[in-house]
Amino acid sequence: PKPKPKRYGYGATPTSWKGWAAAFAYIVVLLSLIWAVIAARNGAVSTGGLAIWMVVVALWALLFLRFVRAKTDGEWKWRWGGRE
Repeated sequence: PKPKPKRYGYGATPTSWKGWAAAFAYIVVLLSLIWAVIAARNGAVSTGGLAIWMVVVALWALLFLRFVRAKTDGEWKWRWGGRE
C-alpha cells in the first residue's frame, strides 16, 4: 500500500512497514549527518564546510520529500479532518 495523505494537516502518513522503514532510514541518515558535523566541529569546521553540510542536509530532505510525495496515493494539501 502507498502512503496516504494525512487526515489533519499537510503531508502523508506511512501505511506499511516499507513506509515506516523509509521514514526510519531518513531519520538515521539525518542523525548521522548531524553527528558528523558535531564530531567535525571539535576540529573547528570552517564556515564553508558548515555551508556544504547545510546544503547536503537540505538536499537530503528535499529528495526524501519528493520520494514520499511521488509515492503518496492522492495529493498533498492542507486538510482539516473532513472526508473527501
